[in-house]
Amino acid sequence: MQNIPPQFSRTHILLGDAGLQHLASRHVFVAGLGGVGSYCVEALARAGIGRLTLLDHDVVAISNINRQLPALHSTVGQSKAELMRARVADINPDCKVTILKTFLTIDNVNQLVPADSDYVIDCIDSLSCKVALLAESLKRGLNVASSMGAGNKLDPSRIRVADISKTEVCPLARNIRLRLRRENIYKPLLTVYSDEAGSAPLPPQPVEGPGRARAVNGTISYMPALFGLMLAGAVLKRMLEQGSTTAQ
Repeated sequence: MQNIPPQFSRTHILLGDAGLQHLASRHVFVAGLGGVGSYCVEALARAGIGRLTLLDHDVVAISNINRQLPALHSTVGQSKAELMRARVADINPDCKVTILKTFLTIDNVNQLVPADSDYVIDCIDSLSCKVALLAESLKRGLNVASSMGAGNKLDPSRIRVADISKTEVCPLARNIRLRLRRENIYKPLLTVYSDEAGSAPLPPQPVEGPGRARAVNGTISYMPALFGLMLAGAVLKRMLEQGSTTAQ
């Protein structure tokens, strides 16, 4: 690979020309740029993914500072999608980034998710929107990965990576599995989840502007970040394995 960007010299030692070229040719769609999604995007960009489509309609709130990558006192009120686009550009100027500041619903999901996505990564915290993204993307035959709930958890050693059919303890994974089965969807769905038993969330809280009332979970700085990094790592590993198989 000629003219390796200097920021990827250490990655090149590990992956070689073929690995770097493969990641540079991939397009990943990430929905949700909160605690999980922002760190997931960070890892994808630093690995050399060539194209990203990032979806999040929200702006930074001061309560996001404890766990979300772009959340600072200086960025409160700013668009999460725009902040992450600027961050990716500062990591890898060659990465093509499209942002969608739109609230995803069952009615618009297929218009929002690009047909050429090599992977769809779900980091949404609204259940109905999450299921809509997963169901429609799986029906279209896209590769899909999803984060389960990182809230109300403290033990990083309990984080797991598995197909959703193999998840245990996590009530969100169980709920999503049942909803997908109702639509007769049994396709592979890569998930990051925790088998730590968490406390019950507070009742749904009202939100201003687009979106729906959501349950409020207690959060700690490292858990959403670990979920996001592990999700990115699992997706990158599978893309590299696919590239290696294709090259043979």
